[in-house]
Amino acid sequence: MKEIPYKIYLDEKELPKQWYNLRADMKNKPAPLLNPATMKPMTEKELDGVFCEELVKQELDDKTAYFDIPEQIIDFYKMYRPSPLVRAYCLEKKLDTPAEIYYKFEGNNTSGSHKLNSAIAQAYYAKKQGLKGVTTETGAGQWGTALSMATAYFGLDCRVYMVKVSYEQKPFRREVMRTYGASVTPSPSTLTKVGRKILEQHPGTTGSLGCAISEAVEDATTHEGYRYVLGSVLNQVLLHQSIIGLETKTALDKYGIKPDIIIGCAGGGSNLGGLIAPFMREKLRGEADYRIIAVEPASCPSFTRGKFAYDFCDTGMVCPLAKMYTLGSNFIPSANHAGGLRYHGMSSTLSQLYHDGLMEAVSVEQTSVFEAAEYFARTEGILPAPESSHAIRVAIDQALRCKETGDKKVIVFGLTGTGYFDMAAYEKFHNGQMQDYIPTDADLQKGFDGIPPQPEE
Repeated sequence: MKEIPYKIYLDEKELPKQWYNLRADMKNKPAPLLNPATMKPMTEKELDGVFCEELVKQELDDKTAYFDIPEQIIDFYKMYRPSPLVRAYCLEKKLDTPAEIYYKFEGNNTSGSHKLNSAIAQAYYAKKQGLKGVTTETGAGQWGTALSMATAYFGLDCRVYMVKVSYEQKPFRREVMRTYGASVTPSPSTLTKVGRKILEQHPGTTGSLGCAISEAVEDATTHEGYRYVLGSVLNQVLLHQSIIGLETKTALDKYGIKPDIIIGCAGGGSNLGGLIAPFMREKLRGEADYRIIAVEPASCPSFTRGKFAYDFCDTGMVCPLAKMYTLGSNFIPSANHAGGLRYHGMSSTLSQLYHDGLMEAVSVEQTSVFEAAEYFARTEGILPAPESSHAIRVAIDQALRCKETGDKKVIVFGLTGTGYFDMAAYEKFHNGQMQDYIPTDADLQKGFDGIPPQPEE
């Protein structure tokens, strides 16, 4: 085997020219989006009023395995891709583990996260369609930042509804969005009917991604020349993010490395779905096997404590129904510091894979997550985002387990972004002011009670 460098860089010529559609190889396809009024699968025509036309085609296609990446998007990718796959030699030594640890670092762009991979694609298709602009929601702000960069590149208007708790916790992230020309509104707001309704039902709420989605969709559908774009959950987003996994696999294959364990944080599913895509392809086709672990916050445990059911994608119940692991669309998670993981549901694609036993899920408490984040920062020299640190927590746990058993496992995890705009959270952790919140069964039941009647099989 070749000597493995600290960072494995791919040549620009090795940048993937196609995105991979994981659904094409799934025997059990994810259930279709349903129109809540008719309980029938959403049609292309119905979705065209909300999303860009080309993105709707990508959303509904579960047969085409590969989609060509347009040249303009490839040119943009070349500014920061291929991203490095890093051998965590320092972390391995510090843990004194026989495990090999690798992380795919997606924070080496101005937006600070993997979100730019899909943002530039969605902005491109909006521009190609001749739209004036787009609306969206953002949790911690990584998606809003990425989309504001992408829309500035293509000269589009960008309206962002930012979850209120993150809007207040992360003012610098908000100002980056405004620097790139986006308007940023704390959600829920009084600017939309659904926002006013949510404020009436939940006075003083800190908001959620479900709330912000409702407002962004209403904004897009009530203004001509606008469409709604989403940074996670949807099939189209997982498609664009597959570039993460495709690059990761190419880099590992160069050195003859086969991972045993692949770990990613999970909120809506974008980075996890992108990271595991080519590996899951081999697993689905019986060509190889991998242990795949999704990591979510204990305060918003969609996979580990949710129900697999059709539910609204948003709190205002204006979006289609998706079959997914859900806590109920009216579940408002606690104001934890991993804003990008505060979503009540999970990607339908990943939900189906989890339901079929093809991947695992664990939940972790935020104080243990920040302990891992600090440990990683002091060891590997990168300050990780709170979301990414969920994967770090479990990667460290798995490496320590290898230390106990003597197993020389190969662990790969996704380092989705940097935490330089999350210093208020680090401050609370360092000052001992951070608390763990785990919803009780009664708390979760309130959300489950709002899950709509299920369609007949």
